[in-house]
Amino acid sequence: MIQIQRAQNTHLNELAQLFDAYRVFYRKESNLDGAKCFLSDRMDKKESIIFVALLKNEVVGFTQLYPLFSSTNMTPLWLLNDLYVAKQHRGNQISKGLIKAAQEHCKITKANGISLETEKNNVPGNALYPKMGFARDQEHNYYFWENPIAPSS
Repeated sequence: MIQIQRAQNTHLNELAQLFDAYRVFYRKESNLDGAKCFLSDRMDKKESIIFVALLKNEVVGFTQLYPLFSSTNMTPLWLLNDLYVAKQHRGNQISKGLIKAAQEHCKITKANGISLETEKNNVPGNALYPKMGFARDQEHNYYFWENPIAPSS
């Protein structure tokens, strides 16, 4: 039976392995030490909320939320930035459980909603998110400026 709970420092090693696999999925170089450091910093500084999916006390999936604010609505909201389930555990409703935990956290914190983005070629994600109540934004264009002097990842 899958259990979803907020990540603790005791989950860090397994979580970092999944986070590294997630980054590799998005065509980044593997960097397990960097993944562990990045997650540890987010948790220690309370800069994100991470939920883990546990199967027999093994971390098999995670989602990470970052706080945002809407100036026009004058409300907080959450960015669902990361969602990943280990390959061998996909198709078992784990992603849905992680999203439900994020949605419940949104309700508890009285945030306005959850924003997310995914690549157009992420077929499973693009099929899942509408089933979980997310609507594709038809009104806005999203732009990104890349800092030319930022350290590469």
